[in-house]
Formats: sequence, structure tokens, C-alpha cells
Amino acid sequence: MTPLERRYRRLMRAYPRSYRSAYGEELLDILLGHTDPARTTPPLKEAAGLLVNGVRERAWQAARGPAWTDGLHLGVTALSAAHLATLLPYAAAVPGWLALSALTLALVVLGRARLALPLASLTAVKMGAIGTGAVFLDATLLPVEPGFLLDHSLYGYSGLLGAAAGPVLNVAGLGILAWRGGSLRRRSLWWAPAALLVAGADPAWMALTDAAPGPLLRVTAEAAVLAGAVWAGRLTGDLRWALAAALYLAATSAAFGEHLLHQSRQDLAYWGVLALLTLLTAVVPYGARTRAID
Repeated sequence: MTPLERRYRRLMRAYPRSYRSAYGEELLDILLGHTDPARTTPPLKEAAGLLVNGVRERAWQAARGPAWTDGLHLGVTALSAAHLATLLPYAAAVPGWLALSALTLALVVLGRARLALPLASLTAVKMGAIGTGAVFLDATLLPVEPGFLLDHSLYGYSGLLGAAAGPVLNVAGLGILAWRGGSLRRRSLWWAPAALLVAGADPAWMALTDAAPGPLLRVTAEAAVLAGAVWAGRLTGDLRWALAAALYLAATSAAFGEHLLHQSRQDLAYWGVLALLTLLTAVVPYGARTRAID
């Protein structure tokens, strides 16, 4: 394999695996046939085209199947990842519940809603118990202090609403998916590292004025994902991303709203950006062009 072919193949990984299996070799032959064989790297224009078209094809394939079911599953996946991110700095204090949260995310990613539902229910009750100081299953030492990244206790800036909103919405979504039955698509394994990326940022009190790396990473990641959802909705004319974004915004707003009168301008702007992007995911699909899918 020549260096040029190897680099083309790497760029073609932007396309879904099913697309590469069906058309990959044909596309590669065309690319190699129209490129100077003496080159070792693809032309910049062709490389950019492969990346952009590959992402577009992924969006089209993601828009297949029932929109509300897939959108709800996507929203539940985001909530599961956010819950795991919340517990990560407290790993030393609540290792068992952290492991249960990680297992819940794994099952959700695999599309096993019925198996994930009881685990998510247990963690939801436990998080509510921690938020209110009650005892559930094991006697957890309160306050739950962090081992790294943060300097405040678990749900130290949240009341019962902020502590329970995300887990309860997660359980409700899983309950609907489990009741509906049927198969769910497998989500990307990148949700696990995404949880690691945003760990150390509490949506109830982002404190963006301190310019801490955790909140800044979370803001950047959330804005990038929601902007991608807006683009995918506009491209496909599909509302599944709007449902997922609305579910995530509801959980974030519950935690954020408990201290609404005391939030800084930067924090209010953060919530405003999330709300605006979520609104756009619901608005832009109308009037978008559609494509016939075999």
C-alpha cells in the first residue's frame, strides 16, 4: 500500500462503516485514478471533501428509524454520561455508586434499556438521598467530599431538585424505552471519554468567572455537540436531535435554576447559549431538504 492510498483510507474513516463496505473501494479507485501517483498526501481540497461528506453521510444514517425513540435514547445517553461525570471527582467516597453509574452508561450505549432501568433507578434514589441527607442502602458519610478536580461536596450547590432532576429524567426516559420494547441502536463508545472530559464542572454552579478548566471544557463540549445537532437537524430535517437536546436542557436547567438569582452574567450567558442552541434544533429542521433513503 502506497503512502497516498494509506492516507486516503484514513480519511475515508469519516464515512460510516456500512458506507465504506458498500462503496469504499470504488471511491478509493476514483480518488487514486484522479490524483498524481507521485504524491504522498491527498490534495487539501479532496481531503476536506472526504471529511465533510463523511460526516454528512453519518448524519443521514443517524436519521434513520423512529425519530422520537432514537431521540429519547440519545437524550438518555447524554444524561447517563453527565451523571457519570458528576460522580467522577467523588470516586474515592462513593466507588460503588460510581461503578453502578458507569455500568448504566455502558448498558445505555449498548441499547439495553431494560437492563439499565433498575440500575439507573437505584442511583437516582441514592442521589436524592444524598441531596436530602437521608440513608439509602449504605450509610454514606456526608458531606461527600471530592478527591480531585473540585473543592466542594457532592450537590453542595444543589438542593433536592438539582440533585434528582437529571437522574429522574434519565429513569423516566429509560422507562419509556423499556416499556416500548424493540431494539435500540448502539451508541458511540466515545460517550465514556466524553464523561471524563466534562468531569469537574457542576452545572448548578459553573463559576465561569474563575476560568477553571473543567467548566470551560464543559461549555466548549456542550456548545460543540449542540451546534452539531443544529447542523444535523438542518441537513436531515429530523427532530430527533431536538428531543435529545430538550431532555438534556431540562436536567441542566433544574440544577442551574436553583441559584438563578445568584448566577453571574457569564453563567447566565452559558445557560442562554444552551437554550438558544436547543431551540434551534427544534426550529431549523422545518423546511430543510430531505433525501430519499433506501
